[in-house]
Amino acid sequence: MQKIAIQGYEGSFHQIVAEQYFGADIEVVPCDTFREVARQVKSGEVAYGVMAVENSIAGTIIANYGILQEAGVQVAGEVYLHIVQNLMALPGVGLEDITEVTSHPMALQQCHNFLDGHPHWKLVESEDTALSAHHIAEKGLKTTAAIASKRAAELYGLQIVAPEINTIKNNYTRFVIIKVQDLLTDPLANKASLYFKTDHRQGSLVRALEVLDGVNMTRLQSHPIPAEPWHYMFHIDIEFPSPKVYSQNLERLVKATEEVHVYGIYKKFEYEKS
Repeated sequence: MQKIAIQGYEGSFHQIVAEQYFGADIEVVPCDTFREVARQVKSGEVAYGVMAVENSIAGTIIANYGILQEAGVQVAGEVYLHIVQNLMALPGVGLEDITEVTSHPMALQQCHNFLDGHPHWKLVESEDTALSAHHIAEKGLKTTAAIASKRAAELYGLQIVAPEINTIKNNYTRFVIIKVQDLLTDPLANKASLYFKTDHRQGSLVRALEVLDGVNMTRLQSHPIPAEPWHYMFHIDIEFPSPKVYSQNLERLVKATEEVHVYGIYKKFEYEKS
C-alpha cells in the first residue's frame, strides 16, 4: 500500500485529492506543514506527496513553490479540485446556537458573504479545515461550528448546518503531486512547470518569453529573489503538443535566461468547470 503525505488531516481537501489521484487503497500520512510533506517525499518515507499551489480565488501559494525548489522534489501530476465549503457542528446544534466558527484562514475568506450575515459569530483561524471539525467532535463543543468538506463532517460525525456556503461557487484549488527527483515522466506528458531567472536589463523578461513558440503558457508568476535584490524568478506552466516541441522551447529558454529549473513534466489534468 502506497504512503501518500498530505498537508492537513483526515477529511481535508488534500486527502480527497490523494484518493482521487491514487485511489482509495492508500495510506494517507497527515503532516502539519507543506515543508514536512516535501521532507517526507525527499527522504523516501512516503511514495508521493500532495501540495496545494494555487486557488482560483486567493491566487498562487508562492511559498509552496519555494518549498518545491528547496526540497528538490519533482512534480509528477496535478489535480484541480472543486472546493465546496460547509458549515458543520455537533448533531442537534442549529444556527441559533453557534457563537464561534473555526477554520483555516483561506476557508474563512472563501465564505465571507455567509459569515458577514452573522456578525455576532467569533471567527477563529486554525491550522486546517478538517482539524477544526475534529476538535469540535473530540471536545464536544456545542456552540462552535467548523467550515470544512462534506467528507470531514462524515468522518467526525458532525451534521452540516449550512451546505455550500462558499461565496464563489466556481471555486477550484490546484494541487500538485510530488515525488523524489528521478527524471522519469509520464509518456503522455503534455504540460511542464518550471521557473527561470533573468538579469536586470530592460526587456529581459520580454526576450525570454519571445523564444516560446508552439506552446500554450497557462501561468506566469513573478517572485523576488531574497538574496539578490531587484532580481526576479518567473514561474511558468506551459502546455505542449509533443516532447519535441517542449525540448526545443526549453533549449531556447535556457539560452535566453540566466537559469532555468524544471519542477516537472506531466500529463495535464482535465476537468469540467461547473
